[in-house]
Amino acid sequence: MRILLALGGNAMTSPDGKARPEDQIAAAEKAMEAVAALVAEGIDVIVTHGNGPQVGNLLVKNEVAAHVVPPVPLDWCGAQTQGTIGDILVNALDRALALRGIARPAAALVTRTRVDADDPAFDKPSKPVGRYLPADEAKKMVEHGETWEDRGERGWRRVVASPEPLEVLDAGAVTALVDAGYVVVANGGGGIPTVRRGDGSLAGVEAVIDKDLGAALLARDIEVDMLVIATDVAHAVLNFGTPEAEDVGEVTLTQMREHAAAGHFAGGSMGPKVDAVCRFVEHSGRPGVITDLGTIVAAANRTAGTIVVPDRKEA
Repeated sequence: MRILLALGGNAMTSPDGKARPEDQIAAAEKAMEAVAALVAEGIDVIVTHGNGPQVGNLLVKNEVAAHVVPPVPLDWCGAQTQGTIGDILVNALDRALALRGIARPAAALVTRTRVDADDPAFDKPSKPVGRYLPADEAKKMVEHGETWEDRGERGWRRVVASPEPLEVLDAGAVTALVDAGYVVVANGGGGIPTVRRGDGSLAGVEAVIDKDLGAALLARDIEVDMLVIATDVAHAVLNFGTPEAEDVGEVTLTQMREHAAAGHFAGGSMGPKVDAVCRFVEHSGRPGVITDLGTIVAAANRTAGTIVVPDRKEA
């Protein structure tokens, strides 16, 4: 059995959101204990992860140093954080596997995801990234070619394009490593946004890719048996925050989409995860799960979490 496990970027920070190196290492060690538990069950695991806090840190460095060195583009930020987080996760996984007496190699792969250069998202960047700045500091970044918007009392904030991911360009390399026995960390942050130019060559582009959609795409492209999106709750919840709150267990694809259409899942948190899982189930015909790291083995056995399955065919 092969599972793609998607970790949120906040899974790489401390519970209070701090992202100091020691915070990220401690969080990685906790997350990789769950991965080691899956490997101990004989499951092939591919790990992908968010990188929002880490890219945010790099953007601050861009801003602080803009008067000395040119800011690095977002695709570079994605590549750098893939490398750093991949290194932390692989080291943590090696340790977790060794403690279980399991000899299994692990590798991190810097991974690109193709987007369409003509995607409408590039015409009107709208995805906010980084911190708020006063107008005079934001002006310096605009002079470097970035797009910033006035957000009122809080200040100015950078906005970027978030195009639809179309293809994980390095999916074949991920599959080859898994076939060779590796636990693989790949496609962090949804993948490095990459476009194909008119001459057929590839180039990175200033954009961010939704990490959950990137996870669903990788899961589809490498044909895993299950996509598991790990979050900080064991289930998606209907009527969240009300007395009528209800955990979602196993549901069909159509049922889950009906719940989403009814507005049960917030756009900035659970909504993208539900969308990603539904896309994977629709394209693959295989189950997708949303749960927390504590129930990850049970979720793989389809006995815990929110489990979305293909619609049942009429007899």
